[in-house]
Amino acid sequence: MKKIGMGLVVLAGIFFLGACGNSNKDKTDTAKDSWATIEKDKTVTIGLDDTFVPMGFKDESGKITGFDVELAKAIFDEYGITVNFQPIDWSMKETELENGTIDLIWNGYSMNPAREKKVLFTNPYMKNEQVLVTAKKNKIETFKDMKEKNLGAQEGSSGYESFTTQPEVLKDIVANQDATLYGSFSEAFIDLESGRIDGLLIDKVYANYYLTQNGKIDQYLIIDGEYSSENFAVGARKTDQTLVDKLNSGFETLQKNGTFAKISDKWFGEDVTPSK
Repeated sequence: MKKIGMGLVVLAGIFFLGACGNSNKDKTDTAKDSWATIEKDKTVTIGLDDTFVPMGFKDESGKITGFDVELAKAIFDEYGITVNFQPIDWSMKETELENGTIDLIWNGYSMNPAREKKVLFTNPYMKNEQVLVTAKKNKIETFKDMKEKNLGAQEGSSGYESFTTQPEVLKDIVANQDATLYGSFSEAFIDLESGRIDGLLIDKVYANYYLTQNGKIDQYLIIDGEYSSENFAVGARKTDQTLVDKLNSGFETLQKNGTFAKISDKWFGEDVTPSK
């Protein structure tokens, strides 16, 4: 019996060491520049919120499409690399990146100081701003009109980060000094349309596209905010400088050969290059 017991202990130890080995391997893989592996495997995985129109979302057929999706494919086509798009919980995006579940965060991802501490950003490729969307019938025409009103925002969004870090703009005046949080903007719009919230803090690019595509642009006000404008960029792990350099080079190539403008015109009706 003692021999059997000792055997079980040894086996348990082997399994434990094996598990630790796998864990350490995963940590090692994400602790180095991954470009060589991506180039060898010819695949890269991009994490996105697949409800964020028009940047990256599922269309009626269930296919993932959008401005960022086409842009990413065009850049990695230059390197002969296939892109896998992985829908993620947007509030967990940096964790997914650090764990190695995804290689990049690319889906209308706004640059800000808090995120710069966690990820390595590419050069910005598009401007954006946070706006307040309200139904015209609510008679809310400025941020100050949200006093004691119910506000909605997406969990993990740059809009909610601005809301919390600049409380004097909205947080100090809205009901309960906080916002109702949603997993996606599409869920938030349902509550806005039903009157469960009075205003929605949201990316301007999403608001314009969603309301226009749904034929509701005349029923709502898009109120330009009192937060600073933002830049969209791609987020990578801090160790992935080569990958970021390749993306920056890819952006330059697409802007020079006209591909960026072509994709931009398809989704926005204009060239949204930051320098424009």
